[in-house]
Amino acid sequence: MAGIWLIGAYGVVSTTTMTGLAAIKAGAAPRVHAGIVTEDPECDFIRSKFPLEKIALGGHEVRFLDRNAFQASEKIWEENVHFKRSFLDAGKNELSKIKAKKGTAINCGPGVDALGDLETLESEGLTLSEIVGRIMKDYESFKNKNGEVCVINAASTEPHIQLTEEHQSLDTFEGLIDENKTEKVTASMLYAYASLKQKIPYGNFTPSHGATVPAIRELAVKQQIPYMGDDGKTGETLMKTTLAPMFKMRSLKILGWAGFNILGDDDGVTLSKDANKESKIESKDKAISSSIGYSPFSITEIKYFPPLVDHKVAWDYISYRGFLGTKMALQFTWHGIDSILAAPVAIDIARSLMFAKSRGEFGAIHELAFFFKHPIDDIIGNTFLQYELYMNWIKEGKKVPLEKMQAKIVK
Repeated sequence: MAGIWLIGAYGVVSTTTMTGLAAIKAGAAPRVHAGIVTEDPECDFIRSKFPLEKIALGGHEVRFLDRNAFQASEKIWEENVHFKRSFLDAGKNELSKIKAKKGTAINCGPGVDALGDLETLESEGLTLSEIVGRIMKDYESFKNKNGEVCVINAASTEPHIQLTEEHQSLDTFEGLIDENKTEKVTASMLYAYASLKQKIPYGNFTPSHGATVPAIRELAVKQQIPYMGDDGKTGETLMKTTLAPMFKMRSLKILGWAGFNILGDDDGVTLSKDANKESKIESKDKAISSSIGYSPFSITEIKYFPPLVDHKVAWDYISYRGFLGTKMALQFTWHGIDSILAAPVAIDIARSLMFAKSRGEFGAIHELAFFFKHPIDDIIGNTFLQYELYMNWIKEGKKVPLEKMQAKIVK
């Protein structure tokens, strides 16, 4: 048995992930050529060790806690109609048995506040220590029932807060929890900390702080548990890290790259607030420089467009220079459904982290950079090189020294 615990369980990414897995288990949905890399023949080590049929589901949420996962998924399906209704109906039996636990939204910013009435642990008057205790108890129960499990943070993007000396070591970080310094923590930090304390791998599908905090990274090494992030690479950034290397390989100089994104749904609401949007733009911008080794002029815009619901559209304009100094341009439009692109990646990250733990690996698993916009420790963004690193790691257990994987940025 195995399990995936989803933070933001009733959001569109998590409900699509749960519906997809439930439909696959029921034999109603395809598993190949469906975006799940770990179902490819090259990943037989992972799929045989953690078969989709054996993966249980659960999660934390701060809204709609009177619902079960089927009801939450049905509401989002009615708003988006982003897959065949038959898949939802096929998974109803399993989804109806899943009920999210109450979570935290500490310092998640105005974007999350704008989502409506929240039901949080902190609203009960709990201290940070008590909140962590409740989260750990939920993780422990899920782990005891399902064996090897992984936590995936698929919640809305939170703003970054200023890190202080108290975030630099485990002792001082635990001190601020004990002293209930709520202004110095965010929800993703608490979820990641609790996960690693319970010796559960953690994947950060968002650009939120998560396990990037030095103190929490120290905890992962101490507990000998793997983690990786940040921000699942699913759409426009996947295109950026695929196209940008082409220019480098053909010795064409990228002069500037402008990307304009419009999206709806809760993610659009959250990212319509500047505080929440900042970290998302940062992770998108770094994808280009980490792919080609220098930083061209760049513009990245994200705007909320309600009619799109869970669809998102990106229009990119690339200015480049070639032979005889001649300037030319490439334009493309990317149209995708966010959750349909993201759900299989969340599954891949969870399976890969559980696989890493089974091999005794711990700390940041840099070979998973292939799945992230802004991989921890600034791993090179080139999609082709990332895929090669990932496959060599799966099939042959090859690990490359960190310094050889990091992007060298030339101004």
